[in-house]
Amino acid sequence: MAELNVVNPSLVDILSRTDPDNNIGSIIEAAEKSNPIIADAIYQECNDGSKHQNTIRVGIPEPAFRMYNQGVQPSKTETAQVVDTTGMIEDYCEVDKALADMSGNANAFRATEVVGKLQGFNNFVASNMFYGDTGTNPQGFMGLDARFNDLGAASGRQITDAGGTGSDNTSVWMVTWGQRGAQLLYPKGSAVGFSHRNLGEDTKRFSDGKLMQIYLDHMKWDLGFTLGDWRCVSRVANIDVSNLTKDAATGADLLDLMIDAEENLDTTALGVDVNGQLVSGKTVIYVSRTVAKFLRKQALNKSNVQLSVEEVAGKRTTMWGEFPVHRIDSLLDTEARIV
Repeated sequence: MAELNVVNPSLVDILSRTDPDNNIGSIIEAAEKSNPIIADAIYQECNDGSKHQNTIRVGIPEPAFRMYNQGVQPSKTETAQVVDTTGMIEDYCEVDKALADMSGNANAFRATEVVGKLQGFNNFVASNMFYGDTGTNPQGFMGLDARFNDLGAASGRQITDAGGTGSDNTSVWMVTWGQRGAQLLYPKGSAVGFSHRNLGEDTKRFSDGKLMQIYLDHMKWDLGFTLGDWRCVSRVANIDVSNLTKDAATGADLLDLMIDAEENLDTTALGVDVNGQLVSGKTVIYVSRTVAKFLRKQALNKSNVQLSVEEVAGKRTTMWGEFPVHRIDSLLDTEARIV
């Protein structure tokens, strides 16, 4: 089995170790292309089966001056123990056997249906990474919104309030993926939690008693989310969608708000590797389709050097300084006000 020799393993790195025969590699590759979060993320194997116990840093100690021949009281960082869970995401793909056979290539026909199902998985994962809440959905996992939804909480200093007061708000998220930052979880000993089984031919029974021969596939993805340090995430909340215009003077000034949010990030919080070197991460900005549109329009209306469009890995990518900006359709324009 290949050794994992990277500090912040991507999905490709994990698969090279856990799926050497590339049994699910092509499916995961399709997932990465249709959901940027899957490609952006750093992946962490759970340290307790399907759960992951994490020590979150919630405070920074201060040193003290010392005089000769006198000691100082040792300090320690303020931490909290958090257990994050993975959720089992499952679906079946069934196609009419006669229709698949008539296509001339039943396997290719079934593959196109599986890819369509995969898009549903992608949307579901993206939505839960932001809005998952084990308080209301205990079989799932805890996302970002539930961790950054209170201006008065300890994590509230990471929230920039854009001033929206209704229920048609949205957010901009700055997420730093890394060893002590944001990570997607997969159960211990699994190939990134994903499995695809070809169940072959089966008989479908309808409620009225009719029967039909089908080809059946089963897809399952056990996935979770964890965050090692609040300072690796920053949120611009309460962006009133109905008041957004291309003229920042009459609505939310997205560029100005993003500068404030960036200043709340502390990506040096990611820790050190086994050699004592600082561990770096990668910060990605996630916006809704609405914000992506007005962000570019506002940038055209003022002198701005922060926002640009560059060629990254063969793709035209909007950049905020050195951070890529990715549009995520799962981000809502109907968020409640954060107070």
